[in-house]
Amino acid sequence: MASETLTSSEYIRHHLQNLTFGQHHDGSWGLAHDAAEAADMGFWAINVDSMGMTLLLGGLLMWFFRSVAKKVEAGVPSGAQNFAEWVIDFINDSVRGSFTGRSALVAPLAFTIFLWVFLMNLMDLLPIDLVPELAKFIGASVFGMDPHAVFFKVVPTTDPNVTFGMAFGVFFLVLFYSIKMKGLGGFVGELTLQPFGKWAMPANLLLEGVNLIAKPISLALRLFGNMYAGEMIFILIAIMFSAGAVMASLGGLLQIGWAIFHILIITLQAFIFMTLTIVYLDMAHQEHH
Repeated sequence: MASETLTSSEYIRHHLQNLTFGQHHDGSWGLAHDAAEAADMGFWAINVDSMGMTLLLGGLLMWFFRSVAKKVEAGVPSGAQNFAEWVIDFINDSVRGSFTGRSALVAPLAFTIFLWVFLMNLMDLLPIDLVPELAKFIGASVFGMDPHAVFFKVVPTTDPNVTFGMAFGVFFLVLFYSIKMKGLGGFVGELTLQPFGKWAMPANLLLEGVNLIAKPISLALRLFGNMYAGEMIFILIAIMFSAGAVMASLGGLLQIGWAIFHILIITLQAFIFMTLTIVYLDMAHQEHH
């Protein structure tokens, strides 16, 4: 529920601010106390909450599937093994349907992307104040910090640094396989000679260059935009709980309805990110003549 010591706008800004670690103006390193201070830290600042949640969820993902793999049974499988096998079959079917080349990397990459992004998105279904209030308590009681200067965004995919980081990782793989499969000359030729031939090289380069650059940008912004908007709606609904019994009751109904609908969004966004990754890698493996 929204804190009574904050106005609605302050509450929204607090929930949209990352816990940022970087260099202050005096040369010392530490956590930012507000959004302006975080912005002044520049490019090398680290959003501790996004980084921590991303690594934590990735670690949980690896631990779960490793524990299932160690207990695989040929007879009657456990529920966890059934779930793991279902996910693997689903990913394999998606790869077979979208990837026409041969690569030992694509299926494991698609598997990792889908589940990792899904888990990061799933954090949006946690109560909006649960983790931030816990972070405030730990920051104040353990580290002696001002509670109002302790920020924590629990959904990593609402941070464009995370979505762009994943998108650029996919983009570098696309570049690598494009050059590996077509050769450097073939890759450059694809950028400069298509679609209008050698007499329109500047136009070709412009069109193909924009098409190439648009891939990571569209991947990152689509995921970030959808998850950021969903998080914002949860925050706005949470404000209703401090506006009286009637608004709190309405907010409770809206929160349940939006959470149910949001399950579709978080799954769909993970699936889209995975599918576009497969498609882009398939395009990188194709040779144009």
